[in-house]
Amino acid sequence: MASEMEMEMEMEMGVERRAYARVGLLGNPSDVYGGRALSFTIADFFATVRLRPSPDLLIQPHPHHDLVAFPSLPQLVSRLQSEGYYGGVRLLMATCKVFYNHCIQNNISLKAENFTLSYDTNIPRQAGLSGSSAIVCAALSCLLDFYDVRHLIKVEIRPNLILEAEKELGIVAGLQDRVAQVYGGLVYMDFSKEHMDKLGHGIYTPLDVNLLPPLYLIYAENPSDSGKVHSTVRLRWLDGDEFIISSMKEVAQLALNGHKALLQEDYAELARLMNRNFDLRRQMFGDDVLGLVNIKMVEVARSVGASSKFTGSGGAVVVLCPDGEAQVELLHKACQEAGFVLQQIGVTPSVLTEEELASLLTSGSVN
Repeated sequence: MASEMEMEMEMEMGVERRAYARVGLLGNPSDVYGGRALSFTIADFFATVRLRPSPDLLIQPHPHHDLVAFPSLPQLVSRLQSEGYYGGVRLLMATCKVFYNHCIQNNISLKAENFTLSYDTNIPRQAGLSGSSAIVCAALSCLLDFYDVRHLIKVEIRPNLILEAEKELGIVAGLQDRVAQVYGGLVYMDFSKEHMDKLGHGIYTPLDVNLLPPLYLIYAENPSDSGKVHSTVRLRWLDGDEFIISSMKEVAQLALNGHKALLQEDYAELARLMNRNFDLRRQMFGDDVLGLVNIKMVEVARSVGASSKFTGSGGAVVVLCPDGEAQVELLHKACQEAGFVLQQIGVTPSVLTEEELASLLTSGSVN
């Protein structure tokens, strides 16, 4: 752990914090519907936010992701068609607003000092790896340390603040991604209504990342077809559609069963659960919502006997090859032929401090 002098020196020079891309292994999208999830963070993709003291408060645009100067009108239009209208500046601003409001509402005093926030990210866009929430998570971590209030804002509450910042911007999502990125490593999550109503958050259990078998990531370098049709699943769930409700309950049960399978190192069962998770999503949402490229990534993995599912809502696929290296070689060849990127996943350890882990155990917020 850093000494007080080291922390003071860091504050003078500035703070730099990372948040990693997230893979939903099982249970998504039931986290939005009072379900369960099993997720982990990956080492190769991350967002970095830097905070340094400054006379004025400045949110610094990224030279690529927040581009505002273009050689010509056609290139501006081309950029918008491929990248969209949104960069990271809005995410940083929303994080500042939500953090400040939370502190005011909870009588947490903040020093009267300004700062400059900047960010960078290598998380592929539109890949279902929670790139936006990674920026928010890293920014929140900077603010916690700059104002020295990390000990005053509970770990379990931080994912709620990240989600609130994204809701400010009209981003519709569940807590799964934010929990995974705040905790880091491998986490089992229970979002049942009973816990959410009583605690204001779910029950989140950090697990040993060594429980995971070798896993692989497939994604498209040009994720243009990520599903163009708006989903009606949420509306149907609210209207009491029995198929949607029963399917979401089964998806949530997959995460619970997956937790047990990991503890027992039953990777054949884990593979079966991953396939079932995708099949249920496909039945609920339909191919037009999922997108042809996304479906093809799953089918390429299954064509060699591997199990696969979306890492999130589409854009990338997590793969388990239960038959070992020979199957991985077949998968490499199939992905090359289909034009997809394949890489082995390196899982990050938990990013929580010993004090934060101890506080979770003391508060009873983990099982």
